[in-house]
Amino acid sequence: MTTTIEGLAALHIGTVDSVAPDSITVRLDLDAPQTTALNTGVPSAFPRINGYVVIPNESGAVVGLVVWLGIERWGPVKPSKDRAHVGILDLPFPQRRMVIAPVGTLALERHETEAFRMERGVAVFPSVGDDVLVPTREQLRAIVEPTGADRRVHLGQALLAAGARVSIDPDKLFGRHVAVLGNTGSGKSCTVAGLIRWSLEAAQLARAGQAGPPNARFIVLDPNGEYGSAFDDVPGGVRHFRAPPVDAGQKALSVPAWMWNGQEWSAFAAAAARVQRPTLMRALRDVRSAAGEVDETARGFVSAANFMRHQRDWVRVQRAHPQNGGAAERRATGQRIANLGSDLDVKAARLQPGAERQALEKVAQLAIGIARAKASNNGWYDAFSDTELESLVDGLEEAIGVLPLPPDAGLESEDAPIPFRPGDLVDRLDVLMQDDQTGNAAAFIATLVLRIRTMLADQRMGEIVAPTPTPSFEDWLTDIVGANGAANGTVAVIDLSLVPSDVVHTVVAVLARVVFEAAQRYRRRFSTELPTAIVLEEAHTFVRRHEQDGAENPSPAQMCLQTFERIAREGRKFGVGLVLSSQRPSELSPTVLAQCNTFILHRLVNDRDQDLVTRLVPDNLAGLLTELPTLPTRHAIMLGWATALPVLMQVRELPAAHRPSSADPAFWATWTDGQPRPIDWPEVVRDWTGNRGNRAPGSVADDPQTASRPDDQTPS
Repeated sequence: MTTTIEGLAALHIGTVDSVAPDSITVRLDLDAPQTTALNTGVPSAFPRINGYVVIPNESGAVVGLVVWLGIERWGPVKPSKDRAHVGILDLPFPQRRMVIAPVGTLALERHETEAFRMERGVAVFPSVGDDVLVPTREQLRAIVEPTGADRRVHLGQALLAAGARVSIDPDKLFGRHVAVLGNTGSGKSCTVAGLIRWSLEAAQLARAGQAGPPNARFIVLDPNGEYGSAFDDVPGGVRHFRAPPVDAGQKALSVPAWMWNGQEWSAFAAAAARVQRPTLMRALRDVRSAAGEVDETARGFVSAANFMRHQRDWVRVQRAHPQNGGAAERRATGQRIANLGSDLDVKAARLQPGAERQALEKVAQLAIGIARAKASNNGWYDAFSDTELESLVDGLEEAIGVLPLPPDAGLESEDAPIPFRPGDLVDRLDVLMQDDQTGNAAAFIATLVLRIRTMLADQRMGEIVAPTPTPSFEDWLTDIVGANGAANGTVAVIDLSLVPSDVVHTVVAVLARVVFEAAQRYRRRFSTELPTAIVLEEAHTFVRRHEQDGAENPSPAQMCLQTFERIAREGRKFGVGLVLSSQRPSELSPTVLAQCNTFILHRLVNDRDQDLVTRLVPDNLAGLLTELPTLPTRHAIMLGWATALPVLMQVRELPAAHRPSSADPAFWATWTDGQPRPIDWPEVVRDWTGNRGNRAPGSVADDPQTASRPDDQTPS
């Protein structure tokens, strides 16, 4: 039986030559292992880049990560502790050296069982001449294998730590955002699928004896349609969404236009900031206010009240201009007051006889009388007095007060998620355009209206932004975010592969924003978080860094970026975690990357991508990432909050049935008929056009003036 001192001597591989806060230089003994260490009880690879050594001290042992190995071929060899090479002291001799990065402290918890505890940081640095030891198998496992809650989900094995299990705590991984980065074919998508599957399996195992699936929520935004069958058998089940037409077991993806906020509508319609955007916001407020009630009579009252509120505010603006401006301005004012009277007459005629109708007719006659009194024979108008304009304001307010408005029938915000028909928005913009009697803004509004009409008439978009029937807000949240206790599935896979490029950024931005705001309101209502993970594949497409181009209104891509930057900054507070997957980290938003606390890095060969991820780690660990260009498939370096130390691991292998559909295309097997590929273009066309491809030319549906549009559809 060997003593403790003899055991330590057997593990000795060198001594400390120099010490700095970020690196320690070690001179290896002449008889230190060359490739394999046999003195740890079992054969282990040593020395290796990204391997571990320990330097004992009074607080336990400093753990060092090997970042450089080399040989110095000059200078006399120094005697080692177990050999006195007196005869060759003055002869030049190759001397092996090693540079290690101090990464943590290994503390001995219980001496009798040699139980170790790994701690971040180094409290006591070694001194020159201290012994450097190769860690034992138990020490390696203590360095890599976490304890307690950090062992909940098993991800893989540490190749240079005696096959120790690499595990994580989902609270640390998903709660503070994680980025999975790597080139195509490096195993990135399988790692993302594994993170979800293994987390759910571990949760199901921990729920042994309890009824129902894990109360988990993963929302996978899948732009390439890779995850269609990756989660079919996960605990709790999966919900599939895709752009129509859909197959059996799938649901049609819908992101109704009434759910979009003002910023999203502005980006979608490319509304200019000075005229078009304010007009669009006003139209959104009007249609949301008018759509707040299903009853048509109540809707008519709300519409009339909002119309009169706007006219009242406009009249007040005219009072602020002495003499109502020049002749042209007075003419425009007079014509608008006359039109106000005519419009109110029309609205009154639509109401049943009663006090409401009389109130509208009274103010209509007042407006018409004021306009006639100031009109001249040549079509010009004299200046309107304050008394006349004030009487018109009072008349409008009196009429508004007579209308039996429903509770909270005030003007809604342009961001309120109140259902309305997209066609109503276009019609309201037409009315606002006609109200501009000067013609200065009408041309700009007409351009906006044409743009929105054209986009909504696109049948590919219409089935997504104006579905028939449109879902209620409650049903939509139940479908996308999940039902109580995840009764309808723990994973929602949203296939974006067939969403038109014109609207895909808007769709993704709306999905992410509504999920985030739902989590915010859940916390405010119930004083606790609803943990939800948003998984974004091909993240560089949706959170791509953009140069400031001076645009007054953001594009859909910039708006999408702003949405995810907000979630990255604030999501943790409300239980929303991000899982970003990208093959081009250098194109990702620096703000989003900076908020990711854990990184799983697969093979990266692009020098710009390597430079970026190198800046994500401390300077003393930069050498750790030199292996990135040569990492085999399924190998990755994990670092950050979810792991005590950076670790090189082999990710667990997923069975073929559980992998995303991201394998390399089989060119050779197709060429040689090993995997036949029959062609049926008619079937593709039928799926592509939704069975609209065989319509006879010249049919009614081909006429843009008579074709049914999404904006003709009525919410349920």
